[in-house]
Amino acid sequence: MLSLLHLDGSARPGCSGEVPHGSHTRRLGARFVARWQQRRPGDRIVYRDLALTPPTHVDGRWIHAAFTPPAQRTPWMIERLSESDALIDELLGSPLVVMGVPMYNFGMPAPVKAWIDNIVRVGRTFGFDRARTGAPYWPMLADQGRRAVLLGARGDHDYDPGGRNAGDNLVEQGVMTPLRYMGITDVDRVAVEYDEFADARLAASIARAEAAVDALVDRLADQADARETAAAAMPA
Repeated sequence: MLSLLHLDGSARPGCSGEVPHGSHTRRLGARFVARWQQRRPGDRIVYRDLALTPPTHVDGRWIHAAFTPPAQRTPWMIERLSESDALIDELLGSPLVVMGVPMYNFGMPAPVKAWIDNIVRVGRTFGFDRARTGAPYWPMLADQGRRAVLLGARGDHDYDPGGRNAGDNLVEQGVMTPLRYMGITDVDRVAVEYDEFADARLAASIARAEAAVDALVDRLADQADARETAAAAMPA
């Protein structure tokens, strides 16, 4: 059984196409999970609505606690890091992470940034040692078969690599860079564009994104099935 972590970061409640002014990223995320459950009904889905219940932002007490060696942490430090620990445990328990991350003013929503700040943590998702040869830090989640799927939505268009607005797409690099820092380098991206135009171009973009989500689910589910078949065939 595989565990899938599904995160929604949109401030808009509900899915576009179902409620007025609903979220395109919630729509894509719900579609991904529904199709995944059809393909692999035995898998576990862990859901967190980052917009509805935003993670606590990192502050000085969090930093103090996180950079104190675990054996030296006082009760208040353990308590301050308890939310971070829970978020990291969810991530570590789910090799597939599906993230709905719309573009807000060229960047990610604040609750998504708060989630990232809570999970990028020394000793848990990345290592740090000044005495280490070469770079003093290293990813702790590398080579574990982890993958992330970023589902986006943009008001304008041409934010994909090579597009006229690619340099202003701070969302995907802002998410992928910390994921890579922890060791999650396999990332798939699908996005809806033209939201502010609200015309046929938006409708066509939604249709393309939904088709891309369906194809991505089928590809990743096929890969998961193949891995499980190969593992079952191995001698005990």
